[in-house]
Amino acid sequence: MISRRIAPRVVAVLLTTTTALSTTAYTAASAPAASAPAPPAPAALDTDLVPGVAPGPGQPWQIDTPDQALPPEVYTPTAQEDAVEPKDAPPGTYDLIEYVPLADAVAKVSCSKQTGPYQRQVERWLKLKTDGKQTTADCKAIRAFQAKHKIKPAIGFAGPVTWSTMMLLSAKKNPNAAKKCPVRSYKVACVDLDRQLTWVQQDSEVVFGPVPMRSGRKGHITRKGWHTVYWRHKNHVSTLYDEPMPYAQFFDGGEAFHAAYGSIYTTVGSWGCVNLKLADARKLWGVLEKGDHVYVWGRRPGT
Repeated sequence: MISRRIAPRVVAVLLTTTTALSTTAYTAASAPAASAPAPPAPAALDTDLVPGVAPGPGQPWQIDTPDQALPPEVYTPTAQEDAVEPKDAPPGTYDLIEYVPLADAVAKVSCSKQTGPYQRQVERWLKLKTDGKQTTADCKAIRAFQAKHKIKPAIGFAGPVTWSTMMLLSAKKNPNAAKKCPVRSYKVACVDLDRQLTWVQQDSEVVFGPVPMRSGRKGHITRKGWHTVYWRHKNHVSTLYDEPMPYAQFFDGGEAFHAAYGSIYTTVGSWGCVNLKLADARKLWGVLEKGDHVYVWGRRPGT
């Protein structure tokens, strides 16, 4: 994306989960990816999913701007500019809002009868009968998990937010158990597209994360392989649409780690960047430095 120091806010582009996307060229990885199998893909649905709870004021749940895919105009920020901390996200921005069938959201059902896209995976994680079909027993168990982890609405639908939460919990103790991220004596920022997780490790020690993230959508996938953090800009914004990209750390052209003022669990991915919650992006800013290495592998579900 194109950078600039201070810009008046102009119109933002609202993209829905059904937006048509242009394709970009694929850049081959400079290091071979691990050969271990990726997590199973979600089952296809015959209906689009929508946020199960209406977002509050000031929460841009589906705002992404295409200029975020463009390389930045690199410059050295002044000390005065760097002294300004990005604004906090509005309350509720990062609430865990599950994506559910529109009919369930409209009817405000208490227990969904619909089979979710991650039905089989969720059943297996909860040690239920793994048949990929929603049952009353499945709904009850999934609802209990959702309520415990504050996923709304807790209606027992096996959607992407529920499954993402399960993957994060499974990865907490040892995110690199599958050894897909290369272990080096220096810091490596690991970007797992399969599980939509990122962390930083040095030797065998995890020094940041794992945390949930949102990578590039179909046609704008986050490029795989080895990269290097080449520019950091704490208060980055896009020129065309003045969209904030706080704590931006660029590692490949326009692709960067940065905070997003909106849900990172949207069914549509980013324009190639690794989107993080503000608190996670702020912490990562204090961990990485210019010249640190980034390794990306896997495939975002749906791409």
